[in-house]
Amino acid sequence: MSKAIMKPGPITLDVVGQELNAEDRRRILHPLTGGVILFGRNFKDRKQLTKLTADIKKLRPDVLVSIDHEGGRVQRCREDGFTHLPAMRKLGELWLAKHKSTHAAESAALAMAAATACGYVLATELRACGVDFSFAPVLDLDFGRSGVIGDRSFSRDPQIVFALAKSLNEGLRLAGMANCGKHFPGHGWAEADSHVAIPVDERSLQEILNDDAKPYEWLDLSLAAVMPAHVIYPKVDQNPAGFSKIWLHSVLRQELGFEGVIFSDDLSMEGASVAGSVVKGAEMALDAGCDAVLICNRPDLADQLLSKLKVSKTKQAESAIRLNKLMPNSSAPSWTELQNEAQYQHAKGLLQHLKLIS
Repeated sequence: MSKAIMKPGPITLDVVGQELNAEDRRRILHPLTGGVILFGRNFKDRKQLTKLTADIKKLRPDVLVSIDHEGGRVQRCREDGFTHLPAMRKLGELWLAKHKSTHAAESAALAMAAATACGYVLATELRACGVDFSFAPVLDLDFGRSGVIGDRSFSRDPQIVFALAKSLNEGLRLAGMANCGKHFPGHGWAEADSHVAIPVDERSLQEILNDDAKPYEWLDLSLAAVMPAHVIYPKVDQNPAGFSKIWLHSVLRQELGFEGVIFSDDLSMEGASVAGSVVKGAEMALDAGCDAVLICNRPDLADQLLSKLKVSKTKQAESAIRLNKLMPNSSAPSWTELQNEAQYQHAKGLLQHLKLIS
């Protein structure tokens, strides 16, 4: 199927187990489906994962197969040869560490090289098993307030977050994978976990734009996708960012000039419950500016969306063009070929030398 006739829909959903069942197949074939997101329960080993992704692609070559695979505690594939990547905070700490030179620039350069290596290893290993895309990197600032973000963040300093994210994104790009900055405009200040609560950030728009949103502004054209936070910023809008035209259209699209894909965060999370029903939430997210909505761990809600969500042909066509740009443009080496690739060996060697992986 050529990219010219690829028509991914706006719904990204998950599958139940380690192989597709009849219900999974029905959902994937639905014209509103545009992506499949995988979780730890979908992974047994590399052979099984590779077969699962191939089966998805046989059904729908235009579906983006994605995963949350950041490193640290958010890494879905951990066994059967997958590299245990460090939490992103480790890269931020490396930036601030003193090495042989007393010059701060040397530590910064080393941290950036390590970030590129992390991105390359992350993407090449996933792509060798047929996964197209990972929802990474986290661009949230580490204020020491949010347990759900915590060590997933590179740093409190937006300049360090920007530089390390840019470097990690370069590693992803070298491996043929796009990137996704999250959680716009920033989840680091809000203490509540949006998986189980509705976080609130009382700061002003200007405070957030001058601090948390800076990595998004500076990454500019190199940012392929963005996922907004299920956080309410009441001084800006009563709706969470993912349902807010102010945040997604006025700020992200217009003020920051972002042209890539906007994914909603998972609509089954508690932070999305303010929208009401899952269909209402999806409608609000798409109306606010999202190109795609995620529904995870609730096949019943996925079915509600597939049967009841109405999306205009114009909106779907516009979003499909953006979504297609996230698909890899090149074929990936097999796992066996990857082990002998000089760039992969170099990247892993650097991370081992810096004691970021074992």
